[in-house]
Amino acid sequence: MVVEDDPAVRAAVAVSLSRLGFDVEAHDNGVSAARALAERTPDVLIVDRMLPGRSGDELCREVRSAGGTPILMLTALAEVEDRIEGLELGADDYLAKPFSLRELALRVRALLRRSRAAAAAADLLTVGRFSCDAAHRRVWVDGRETVLTGREYELLHYFMRHPGETVSRDALLEDAWGWSIGDAATVTVHVRRLREKVEPDPGDPRYLRTVWGAGYRFTPDGVDR
Repeated sequence: MVVEDDPAVRAAVAVSLSRLGFDVEAHDNGVSAARALAERTPDVLIVDRMLPGRSGDELCREVRSAGGTPILMLTALAEVEDRIEGLELGADDYLAKPFSLRELALRVRALLRRSRAAAAAADLLTVGRFSCDAAHRRVWVDGRETVLTGREYELLHYFMRHPGETVSRDALLEDAWGWSIGDAATVTVHVRRLREKVEPDPGDPRYLRTVWGAGYRFTPDGVDR
């Protein structure tokens, strides 16, 4: 689903993705998109931040609160602070205008690849106080379900498969998300948001620890050895 009020951008994105075999549903405002999202869930949501009727930020929050649908933000707001704000709203990826249609397609495919790979792994993984149902991208902490964004889920799932290992931000970009290029600050933002959801005290993390100068280490029992 593409939600973009600029007719030229909307048409270019829809035509480009359609030619690559994607089934594209396009909307020019946030109100009609919200109605459609209430009835069906797209495999990927591509949304502009600034929309008439209802902002892309609002749509992002609503979709994220309902589940793990991958969200890619398209926006003219290209500053680092804007990108971080978009990620904090729950977006999984962020592409500033003007952008390459080829890069957009690559990012959409990466989001789908990560989502489908997780759905194909049906085993329940339990490590310490954390449990993960990869088939449905659901997570429980101490037996209570915790709603995560797609990127947060992928980070936690990766950490759970590598307990006790020190992992760099660059490795997380490539191994957890499948990005060959990217900004390490994106990892920092998502780890901070993940801590807010799984740590008793996010300011003094016990499970997702920072290893200064090296990256992060997941300690599922809360003890740093």
